[in-house]
Amino acid sequence: MSEAIAKAENQTNSLSLIMGTDQNKMASELQAISNFQTMVQKQLKNGQDFGVVPGTQKPTLLKPGAEKIQMLMGVTSEYNVIDKVEDYESGYFDYTVKCVLYKSGMQLTEGLGSANTKESKYVSRDGFSMKNTVLKMAKKRAQVDATLTIASLSNVFTQDVEDMQQFNQRENTETMTYDEAFNLKLNFGKNKGKTMGEVMNENRSYIEWLAENAKKAEFKTAAELLLKGKPAVYQAPKENAQPASEDTGEMIATSQQTRDIANLAGDLATKTQSGSPMSTANEVLQQIVPDWKGSDDDWKNLTVAQAEDAKSQLQGLLAAFDKK
Repeated sequence: MSEAIAKAENQTNSLSLIMGTDQNKMASELQAISNFQTMVQKQLKNGQDFGVVPGTQKPTLLKPGAEKIQMLMGVTSEYNVIDKVEDYESGYFDYTVKCVLYKSGMQLTEGLGSANTKESKYVSRDGFSMKNTVLKMAKKRAQVDATLTIASLSNVFTQDVEDMQQFNQRENTETMTYDEAFNLKLNFGKNKGKTMGEVMNENRSYIEWLAENAKKAEFKTAAELLLKGKPAVYQAPKENAQPASEDTGEMIATSQQTRDIANLAGDLATKTQSGSPMSTANEVLQQIVPDWKGSDDDWKNLTVAQAEDAKSQLQGLLAAFDKK
């Protein structure tokens, strides 16, 4: 009897909510959401901002697309590791990250993302060398999760981890470092179970063969990196570039590059009427540089590659806004 009464009360409460809703306002808000979804679909680029996986009903939103949506909406993001496993004995690392989105200091929504070194795309690599990679992946998944929520895009895009696999593999290949290549384990042939570095030391000709004939992109890329050799800590300065960073060996951005970032960020802040040029620039750089806070030291250590990446993203956001 009590269950029946409780059920009746719930139905009454639900009906009261419906009756108290301004239907004209709701219709207007739903239309605004629909218009925004249409605009996003037109502005984002297939293969760059989202990807279509054969056999799936909805495209998968990727990190660049999430960044553009957040910038267009004028929101800022904050990331926190809320759970982690760091087993240095076994090389197993597991992170769960929360992404919180803010507008004018007010929290709007949050998203969660997790990643670990036992995922299929990482098992052939040395766990220790993938520690930062899985942390970045968890952060990216949290970012996309939060973006889908705040932009009401869950019916347009998906974030199924398995659907994203081929895009993640491509990203891992494109960003592979020498150390990751050295520790990548072969999962085929007579050298199965050995790292690429071990094989390189034993039989360089086999690595040369892989660089030319490997069917999987990650092994081909790893072989090419090993044949080039480990980058020196210091590199010869490029024209107008600052000395290389002792920490990364990468060239420090020039003053002209930082001015370009400031100018582009200023243009975007003016057009979107949200935030200052500095906050806009920092929002973009947070997506590029790990632990970016916008401090003087952060700007002093900004590399040429990071600066060019920031300029490219700002230019893309400006172009997308101009097409609206």
